[in-house]
Amino acid sequence: MQLITSALSGWRWPALALGASALMLAAAHAFESLGGLAPCPLCLRQREVYWALIAMTLTGLTWWRFMPKRRFLVALNVLIGLVFIVGVIVAAYHAGVEWAIFPPPAGCSAGPAVDPFAIGNLDQSFDLPACNDAPFYILGLSMAGWNGVISAALAVISFVAAAVTFRTYRTR
Repeated sequence: MQLITSALSGWRWPALALGASALMLAAAHAFESLGGLAPCPLCLRQREVYWALIAMTLTGLTWWRFMPKRRFLVALNVLIGLVFIVGVIVAAYHAGVEWAIFPPPAGCSAGPAVDPFAIGNLDQSFDLPACNDAPFYILGLSMAGWNGVISAALAVISFVAAAVTFRTYRTR
């Protein structure tokens, strides 16, 4: 119990959440580059949550370095949890589109798309997958579904870290 308390108190949980976000982005990039799974627009939207969390957490940890107050870390952990909840919502929507529960947003149909970063020839295009086509399922969940489960777990841990930090962390 002491190990869990020390891992969740102070600056450690924001640093671990930062690492978890970077790991999720690395996994998505590996599926894309090594697995050949092109991301749909909703997949890219899910990645934006992790990028936002990384930026927010780096900024928060930098500010905390100059203002080492317990309440600041508690607020940062709560904000991290809220960002992970946004990740749950985006992932749940994407999974709902895959299961035909929700209609896909405009621009989520399969077909060619122009690469805005192509150098030279602006006519280069790539195939954009449809948002409702999950490439595979593991234990009944697509990649979007697993992203939602992982985001939900990280959100719960963030709120627990806020409570642990509130109770145990001492400042100067």
